[in-house]
Amino acid sequence: MEQETSEAYGRSVAARFERRVEINVPDRRNARLRELVARVNADDELYALWLAANVNAIERLDMTDHGPVHVKIVMNIAVKLLRLLVEGGVQPAVVTNYELSAEDAEVVVAGAALLHDLGMSIHRTDHENFSLFIAQEKLRGLLAGIYDQATATVLRSEILHAIIAHRSGGKPLTIEAGVVRIADALDMAKGRSRIPVEHGSMSIHSLSAAAIEAVQIERGTDKPVRLLVEMSNSAGVFQLDQLFREKLAGSGLEPYIELEARIEAEGEKRLFQRFSL
Repeated sequence: MEQETSEAYGRSVAARFERRVEINVPDRRNARLRELVARVNADDELYALWLAANVNAIERLDMTDHGPVHVKIVMNIAVKLLRLLVEGGVQPAVVTNYELSAEDAEVVVAGAALLHDLGMSIHRTDHENFSLFIAQEKLRGLLAGIYDQATATVLRSEILHAIIAHRSGGKPLTIEAGVVRIADALDMAKGRSRIPVEHGSMSIHSLSAAAIEAVQIERGTDKPVRLLVEMSNSAGVFQLDQLFREKLAGSGLEPYIELEARIEAEGEKRLFQRFSL
């Protein structure tokens, strides 16, 4: 909605804040996750960083959304993926290595999802690295009092690891980092590409994203997670075969995820009906 509403209501900082996006996620009585999200919603500096990231992405580079809507979607996908994995018997790293809980792992994936693109506020190039030093300071405040200092320090390190591991060629060392990496890739539906396409961007990235109608995340039968992707055009296969496959490879989640894509297209020569990884 950023570009469309900015033309109608103005682009000033104040005008953009008037259209503030509320961050929410089903907390399932996870009090620490609920408190983290409340603090995020009260943080004007963090919201301004998301706005700056989106200005660079959308208005200066004609890229897809990298602002508050994107991170909200990624956070919800990440938390859902993690819960399905845990229900399927997969143990998060903070449970294995620190004897923390699955609820603490939810804090890790939510925090990393919300902060993973902050570096876009500086530059697209090396934005993952820039995200680290911005997120480092933000996390000190966001986690203070929710955890004791030692535990907060450990979780901050886990979140920063998940942030840097979402980049191309990143090598997640934890289930949580793999979840964030995959969740970021799964924000591929057409709503994310609408602005660049409306501006005339004909890149394969924007066109393929525009072909993705919806992504359903479900409990699998043979694996803990089943992803069902609905496409309106065969161009969408680029999102899956190139972008998603790259993020899945080396994520650590390969044994736990099955993906199937279906195309329901009219008016084009149908090249395939189903695609799976």
